[in-house]
Amino acid sequence: MRVLVSGFEAFGGAASNPSGDVVRRLSESGHPGVEISTVVLPVVFGGSGERLRATVDEVRPDVVIALGLAEGRSGITPERVAINLDDARIPDNDGAQPIDEAIEAGGPDGRFTGLPVKAIVDALQKADLPASVSLSAGSYVCNHVFYVLQALAEQSERQGRPLRTGFIHVPASPELAAGHPGMPSLSLDELERGIRIVIDTVVATPVDARLPGGAIH
Repeated sequence: MRVLVSGFEAFGGAASNPSGDVVRRLSESGHPGVEISTVVLPVVFGGSGERLRATVDEVRPDVVIALGLAEGRSGITPERVAINLDDARIPDNDGAQPIDEAIEAGGPDGRFTGLPVKAIVDALQKADLPASVSLSAGSYVCNHVFYVLQALAEQSERQGRPLRTGFIHVPASPELAAGHPGMPSLSLDELERGIRIVIDTVVATPVDARLPGGAIH
């Protein structure tokens, strides 16, 4: 089983990005029972999707788990739907700031994850890690990558090569949360443990668990 895990470089003036830090840890130590590949993506609207697409073509994975940072969230949150929208509150690392632009002209309004999001949350909670299902990955570069990734999965399926893909947000690290009173965080050790549980759950769970997990608002 080949598993590709992506994360992001730092952005918005921050010194680090825990999604990229976790990916680097996985790259150094691997993961039992699977062949791990990793990539750290630029926080750039066009370039992020292109880099991910090129890596998928090179690695030819069975599973792609994309990670991103969601400051302010208290737990690890698998995303359900990627939306066909770039709407940037802040510029990306190349200074681009699209407003209300489609990611794919004529593409579907939304694309659903291929990961077992409820089973992932259940496994994380049983390991005493905070987690919940999230409906939306926002409209910044994380969502852009998620939408492009799900398009790659559709294309791969049409070519007769199943590819399971999806996106997961992680909270801030303590370093990023410092200076922001009240901001929740998880240590890199906790995040690494959580993503390793995610990998094991995805590999072992071809069909998602039928559990409550929707949002009221």
